[in-house]
Amino acid sequence: MGLKEKRAARDFQENRLDSLKKQIFKAAKFEFEIEVNWDTIAIDDYAHLFDQTWPLVYFEPTIKAFKELCSDDLSQEAIQEDLKKVIIQNFGNVHNANHFATYSKGVLTLNHSPIMNAENQVEDRAESIQNAIEKEL
Repeated sequence: MGLKEKRAARDFQENRLDSLKKQIFKAAKFEFEIEVNWDTIAIDDYAHLFDQTWPLVYFEPTIKAFKELCSDDLSQEAIQEDLKKVIIQNFGNVHNANHFATYSKGVLTLNHSPIMNAENQVEDRAESIQNAIEKEL
């Protein structure tokens, strides 16, 4: 991660992250830890896209999934009781929504390329999150 990427990641953290986290917490109806592995999502030569693609790849699908998952009390309470943390990362340059989300022992891991298929798989990634959580609860 070069200086451009570090600067873009810092700007995102300072100007966008809190708002996106609040939207996730509102959708889930509770708060939990969100851990972002910045070194893996701030890939070289793409700093100009971070502000556009990170919300589409990681945050909007999460908001959509929690809105759906937590729409009834039974599901919301089960998730709140179990979910401890969400991890956002990019290992292996996963770019298929089917391999985006895993859920184990209260940890939802979102692993996806920060730039590939950003706009055209938001709904599919939301569904991947829902399926991963529902399968384990």
